[in-house]
Amino acid sequence: MSGRLDRIGLLAVPALGFLAVIYALPLAMLLAKSVQGPEGFSLAEYRAFFADEYNIRVLMRTLRVAALTTVLAFVIAYPTAFAMSRAKGIWLTVFLVALVLPMSLGVVVKAFAWSILFRANGVLNSVLMGIGLTERPVRMLFTETALIVGAANVFLPFMVLPIYSVIRQLDSRLPEAAASLGASPWFRFTRVTLPLSLPGVVAGSAFVFSMAVSMYVIPSLIVGERQQNLSMLIARSFLFLRNEALGSTLAAILLAIAIVVVLGSGWLAARLGARR
Repeated sequence: MSGRLDRIGLLAVPALGFLAVIYALPLAMLLAKSVQGPEGFSLAEYRAFFADEYNIRVLMRTLRVAALTTVLAFVIAYPTAFAMSRAKGIWLTVFLVALVLPMSLGVVVKAFAWSILFRANGVLNSVLMGIGLTERPVRMLFTETALIVGAANVFLPFMVLPIYSVIRQLDSRLPEAAASLGASPWFRFTRVTLPLSLPGVVAGSAFVFSMAVSMYVIPSLIVGERQQNLSMLIARSFLFLRNEALGSTLAAILLAIAIVVVLGSGWLAARLGARR
């Protein structure tokens, strides 16, 4: 039996070789570039990055925007996932189509659509002035708030679907059993439903945070160069400054953040799964 499994495992060799050549090798070369100095191995680029206050502000802004985007996506996705888990027939189809169909559009299209909505003469300002909430257009475009709202909208399906898949598998009799023992609705939610749905929340948060921390197109269209993030600094380093060492260093830092998020979410999901 083990010999048969070994032969089956050989089927993955072409795919692993392809990934090694197309992905792992260029990534290793990129990381090597970040620690390569005139005299060999050097961490000078990393020291220079963390010594620059502007770079630290960009790093903090990147993490802050990613965290707030994740929180906003969670606030919207959690009740949506519950509604989907209770929906049946045509309503479940409507929910799934509403989530999946926007994913078929490019990020550029969705980000540009939000930039149009946030303009001074856009739909949002027209509605606000039309209902009398403001007398003049409110500045929305080129703000961090607009970036968070637009990013949360783009990444929302990646938060909803993991939570929905977990909630869908929960035994609906558990809250009923807690209610029969005298538990209040708030107690049933905080002590039964929420803990059991946390693996989906962790997975969705990891997806959204990883994508939000590395987004480039969305901030480029919504906030422009006024509020740069790490991805925009990477692009500027490679495309405009022609500084491969700096670009590689920034890319390595961004990769380290993504790895920490993935490993941390995996560890947390395992801990939560062990408690179920």
